Amino acid sequence: MKAAIFTKNDRRNTWIMIAIAFAIVIALEYATPSEYVFGYLYTGPILLTNYRLGRKANLQVTLAASALTLVNLFIPDYDFSLPTLANRFIAVLALVVTGWLSDRIRHYEEAIANQQGKLLYQQRLASMREDFVSTLTHDLKTPILGAIETIKSFEKGQFGECSFAQRKVLEMMVRSHQSTLQLVQTLLDIYQYDSEGLKLKLKLVNLASLVEEVIATLTELAASRRVHISLNYGASNFRQNLWVNGDALQLQRVFTNLLINAINHSPRGGKVEVRLESDSHQQVVKILDRGQGIPKDELAHLFERFYQGSSDRQSQGSGLGLYLSRQIITAHGGTIWAENLLPSGALFGFRLPSSPAISENS
Repeated sequence: MKAAIFTKNDRRNTWIMIAIAFAIVIALEYATPSEYVFGYLYTGPILLTNYRLGRKANLQVTLAASALTLVNLFIPDYDFSLPTLANRFIAVLALVVTGWLSDRIRHYEEAIANQQGKLLYQQRLASMREDFVSTLTHDLKTPILGAIETIKSFEKGQFGECSFAQRKVLEMMVRSHQSTLQLVQTLLDIYQYDSEGLKLKLKLVNLASLVEEVIATLTELAASRRVHISLNYGASNFRQNLWVNGDALQLQRVFTNLLINAINHSPRGGKVEVRLESDSHQQVVKILDRGQGIPKDELAHLFERFYQGSSDRQSQGSGLGLYLSRQIITAHGGTIWAENLLPSGALFGFRLPSSPAISENS
């Protein structure tokens, strides 16, 4: 604890207490022969001084206690016998060590208190930043939605007929605003999940049906990049049902994030493959692309919040989609991972526990 928190009155009272303690020890020391050592009792005033008065006062009291302990060799009588000298010097050494250690402890306590204060400040600052971003993203939704509806009104000809070229531009503007809206919603979800936790609405979900729906919604995006999406079931040539106990909306977001990631990083004319594999214990989803792959030193960080790697794969993302996907899969009791393919490309996959209620081929 810092001495600065004590008032002048407290410091004066402390000096009085120290003087009284010194008087008692001096009386015991000088009223008895030199071979009786009471100097160890000065440790009490030394510790009190360090606690209440600070480093300078601690040094003064320690030196005074040490000097008084040695002076007792001469008063009340001269005694320079070896045992007495040894006891006195040992007592002085103990006092000096006590003063030094108490000063070190005080220094460490002040350093710890200073670091705790800085940490608390950083935590409050981080909380303020998150509250600000959460409020800002929430307020951004209204103007973005308004802009989308206005553009759609132009598309419908409510403000006059649009040419083919104008409609194409309007369609592009709608897609751009919808992407921005999706990013804003992702930010809101992340801050909500971090503060309140992810609340799942669990029911039986067929992953095969879910991914088919997501692929259908991304057909236009894939076509714009000339990327073909294929769906297969591992070693089986027939469609299978992959049942899990999960939140359909959240799992749909995972499929969307991983597929958009694969489409964006596939070369034009490339192929994105979705593999569904099943056994009695788990359902496995793998999404493969033939892009540039992922640098090895970035693999361990891909699912971190706001992570932006140095590779081309990360240049178009915000670092939120994969982080949010990991949150969702983890909340379902599953695991998500990424790995490189040979000779090129990347695989993003996740595993979920199979639902015990329905068999894999039902």
